[in-house]
Amino acid sequence: MTIEKKNSYDFYLILATALVLAVISGICVYGMFYFKFAQLQQLDPVTKGAYMEWMNQLVSPFIIVLIVLLAICVPKRLLPTEWLNRFALALLIVVLVTTWFRGVVMALMVTLGITLSLQLLVLVMALAGSGRLNFERKGYWLRVGSSSLHLGLVLFILDLFLYKNHALHLALFWVTTVATVFGMTACFYSPAIAKWAGGFSQENSSENEDLS
Repeated sequence: MTIEKKNSYDFYLILATALVLAVISGICVYGMFYFKFAQLQQLDPVTKGAYMEWMNQLVSPFIIVLIVLLAICVPKRLLPTEWLNRFALALLIVVLVTTWFRGVVMALMVTLGITLSLQLLVLVMALAGSGRLNFERKGYWLRVGSSSLHLGLVLFILDLFLYKNHALHLALFWVTTVATVFGMTACFYSPAIAKWAGGFSQENSSENEDLS
């Protein structure tokens, strides 16, 4: 019963995350094509600014939902299912208190900060080969890839908040790109990477034995 509940929980989280990402992608694609074909770049700065503000308002609710989903998805790697509800409640209290005193943007930043810290911990534990992480699939590189991919997603959202800081924005962009590309590669080609890494390790062991 617990396993079925956990699988159902994971399925709905994955489904919700995929749907939100699809909506965000659709809005971004629509915005780019509309900007190009409506030739908004030729209009005055006020009109272009109003368009950008409208697009930001359109995508903002989905970004907020994605942040909340990530704040739930990441801890489930570390916590059993029965503890996730408690964590979600504690996080909700923190968000509400932060919103009351510092506003919604700061509350989202705090949520992202907590999520980023937990995801970094998950990635470190995955790299160390920890068996305490909760993953649907087994396999070292699959777990590392999934952890890196989620880290890239968290950093991508964080980058949206910090885009005005050009130096930090550029650094986050490249770190996000590397983490995402590495994560996808490790996930999709985990058997090949595992085979190559195993062969490379055996080759080094043979060389060390010959030298000794």
